[in-house]
Amino acid sequence: MSLVDPMSDTTPFFSDDNEGEGSAEKDDRPSPEQEEDSPSGLSHIRAHLTVVVLCYINLLNYMDRFTVAGVLPDIEHFFNISDGKSGLLQTVFICSYMILAPLFGYLGDRYNRKMIMCVGIGFWSVVTLASSFVGKDYFWALLLTRGLVGVGEASYSTIAPTIIADLFIKEKRTNMLSIFYFAIPVGSGLGYIVGSAVDNRAKDWHWALRVTPALGLVAVLLLVCVVKEPKRGAIEARPEHTLQRTGWLADMKALCKNNSFVLSTFGFTAVAFVTGSLALWAPAFLFRAAVFTGEKQPCVVEPCDTSDSLYFGIITCVTGVLGVAMGVGVSQWLRKRTPRADPLVCAAGLLLAAPFLYLSIIFAQKSTVATYFFIFFGEMFLCMNWAIVADILLYVVVPTRRSTAEAFQIVISHLLGDAGSPYLIGVVSDSLKQADSYMWQFRSLQLSLLLCSFVAVVGGAFFLATALFIEKDRQIAENYVQAGEQACCDRGVTPKACMLVVFPIFYKQ
Repeated sequence: MSLVDPMSDTTPFFSDDNEGEGSAEKDDRPSPEQEEDSPSGLSHIRAHLTVVVLCYINLLNYMDRFTVAGVLPDIEHFFNISDGKSGLLQTVFICSYMILAPLFGYLGDRYNRKMIMCVGIGFWSVVTLASSFVGKDYFWALLLTRGLVGVGEASYSTIAPTIIADLFIKEKRTNMLSIFYFAIPVGSGLGYIVGSAVDNRAKDWHWALRVTPALGLVAVLLLVCVVKEPKRGAIEARPEHTLQRTGWLADMKALCKNNSFVLSTFGFTAVAFVTGSLALWAPAFLFRAAVFTGEKQPCVVEPCDTSDSLYFGIITCVTGVLGVAMGVGVSQWLRKRTPRADPLVCAAGLLLAAPFLYLSIIFAQKSTVATYFFIFFGEMFLCMNWAIVADILLYVVVPTRRSTAEAFQIVISHLLGDAGSPYLIGVVSDSLKQADSYMWQFRSLQLSLLLCSFVAVVGGAFFLATALFIEKDRQIAENYVQAGEQACCDRGVTPKACMLVVFPIFYKQ
């Protein structure tokens, strides 16, 4: 007797009777009018509510990630640490997140995604709360807890975009992804703003880390009560065949042969490198520049002046919304003229961001206003990439490999990007210091941050290369039929009977 229907995505692990991916609904199943015959199995209203919840969690995700950066001067003073050790706070988190992403990508392609996210976000909230009680002599404990936060975030970031992909297609999907990725810059900006505001109000940076855990528990409740699992790939399914899962090695082999996916991943790695560096070091750099120009006094007693974190957070929120909207708008307009629009817009975003970031770093020693002006445009052009890169992945990769592809992209972009860039910038800054003075604290960090402009140009080149392959790879993904299944279809054998022969492993006797 079959325990699992091989023609659906239903799985006994992390699922229940009322919520299988392709399983029959029980008594609480919405009426046909509510479902509107949606292939995903979710009504129009439920699908949009799901996106709202996922956007809230994504915003919270990035808000938590950059709260630490918002109070970095206080943390450096509290633990009496160097720039190199400060950079480890972001690097340890990203490394944990990066290492665990493939595991959650594997699970996300095979098991109930909603339950995986619930467990991950709950764990992340508890660990973040624990990090707020670390004492002055236990910097290692702060590093450990920041590393464990990556467990929860990896469980979410690899899975959430694939759920949106299973709810919407074409232009609608692009629009929903743009809303989803608005949460990245807005959440990042709120991290700086909340961190700075809570630190100033409580006179203790530890309280800044206690905001997101409470909001994280709300996120878990929303996931349980609102979100339902859509059927994987059903909204894109073609009547003549059914997609089936392949092994992890086969998935990886196929992804490595996908030129558009690989090249866009390296392009996105450059985005991660630059954003990771700026995310941790921009507020500290702006503060040191103000000390260098005599506009502010050095931090000798806590709490330190975190107004630069507040201003940078506001800029991040505004430029994020403008950048993502501009990227999606230009991409949709350009798609009418060329199928290579998406990678070309991503390339333009990075190549335009590079000179503005360079000027913001150079002008910091002369004019604070000019520095903020150039940072504004540099970040805005950088944010043009977020939603478009995600959309590229989703339409050049078949549905049954998307979580794995998300995980692979996370590993590469973080391994070569923001996993090491904050630490690298800190180490280079320490090595360039010729004296322990406020002038050299500013100068050394200024010179090390110039690396970001160079990396942005390299990332633009990768996206230009992606444009050479994007049309072909998209057609391959849209017309994908597994070799064994196509052979059966050519002989007139039904897809279900064909799967029994080609993929007997999916049938449990």
